[in-house]
Amino acid sequence: MAGISAVVLSTGLILTGCSSESSSGKPELKVDGAFMPEPVGDMAAGFLTVRNDGGEADKLTSVTSALSDDVTIHESKNQKMRKVAAFDIPAEGELALERGGSHIMFMELKQRPKPGGHVSVRLHFEKSDPIAVELAVKEPTYNPKKH
Repeated sequence: MAGISAVVLSTGLILTGCSSESSSGKPELKVDGAFMPEPVGDMAAGFLTVRNDGGEADKLTSVTSALSDDVTIHESKNQKMRKVAAFDIPAEGELALERGGSHIMFMELKQRPKPGGHVSVRLHFEKSDPIAVELAVKEPTYNPKKH
């Protein structure tokens, strides 16, 4: 009887190992913490975190939104901001777009969203399907690290 239990247990472990390997062999992306400070002019920034629970890296290649026809992704290094073609999202890691760092940039806004509202965006990736995200509009000075 003990031998049968050992076989069943080891078979279960083998099946579990196979299923987790196959599910983690590709990017598995989730987005959280998405927000936009209320714009004070005709441009705005968006912030969020993309988590990759999968075993393969991906890249954020672009962002689209009805709020602006000119939406780009930017990195900030050495107090300088520059447009980039893509951001890496490591396997079993994350891409954090946050105040003072990398972010989504919206130019020539078609309207000015107000706190309490939401801005719809679509994130586009190298390997994964696009993800629709709602950025919660917050007061201009909002910083989640201080709340």
